[in-house]
Amino acid sequence: MQTMIQLILTSLQIGAVYILFSLGLTLIFGVMRIVNFAHGHLFAVSALVVAYTVPWLAGGGLPVLPAYLIAAMAGVTVAMTLGFLMYVAGFRFFQRDMVGSFILSIGLVLLLDGILLKTFGGAVRSVPEILPGTVTVLGTAITIQRLALCVAAIVITALLYWALTHTKIGKALRAVSIDHEAAMLQGVPYNRMALAGFMIASALAALAGALIAPVTIVSPVLGADYLIKGFIAVIVGGLGSVPGAILGSLFVAAIETFGGFYFDPSSATIAIFLLVIAMLLVRPKGLLGHA
Repeated sequence: MQTMIQLILTSLQIGAVYILFSLGLTLIFGVMRIVNFAHGHLFAVSALVVAYTVPWLAGGGLPVLPAYLIAAMAGVTVAMTLGFLMYVAGFRFFQRDMVGSFILSIGLVLLLDGILLKTFGGAVRSVPEILPGTVTVLGTAITIQRLALCVAAIVITALLYWALTHTKIGKALRAVSIDHEAAMLQGVPYNRMALAGFMIASALAALAGALIAPVTIVSPVLGADYLIKGFIAVIVGGLGSVPGAILGSLFVAAIETFGGFYFDPSSATIAIFLLVIAMLLVRPKGLLGHA
């Protein structure tokens, strides 16, 4: 029983980051009808800034927690600036153009791969422990740092869901994702909503990168694995569906955790891809997809 609880808690920890990452992907697709393969680099940039800034600030005498908070704000700012440049210089010209946006995003991936490797080098980095200690949840020990990650991800996801359902901009984003032409006829400024959706997605990727940095090894290629798992999550849940992205992320995390424990990581990865194939054959729009 303890093993089962531990696996469930591990799935939630992994799923928390996948949720933030996949929410950005599904938001971009829902509003702009494009697929952004460079989304993982926003995640990686934020994590890299945190991994390089925290030891520098801590080495200057600043306590680790304030150093991390400052570094996280810096990482999110840098990633969102990069996201803004990506939109203004590229994606705004390819809205609702799957082929053009696909070619553009692949080019951005190659460009950003080179820039990140040149800027940060190929070596892996780690962040000093931010919140030391462990707590017991349902009789199972979990580090305070990972628990804080889960809580932060849950709070961010809840705030996003509330904003999409209760604020003016959130309702406008939902209207555009359902039918952008009808939304425009009702006075919704589509171009502004596209920029808002892209920047919110960039912020989600940046926050996910800042949160994951203290609990993993950070490198310039960190975003690649999360990009694949994020796309799988939105495919399973349904492209353009926020609840679907959450559900798909939890599915992927559960398969990865339980499959890795009872079999091996390779078998878990194969099982994830088989799940995608089955989903595309049985329900191409995903569990909760509507587009």
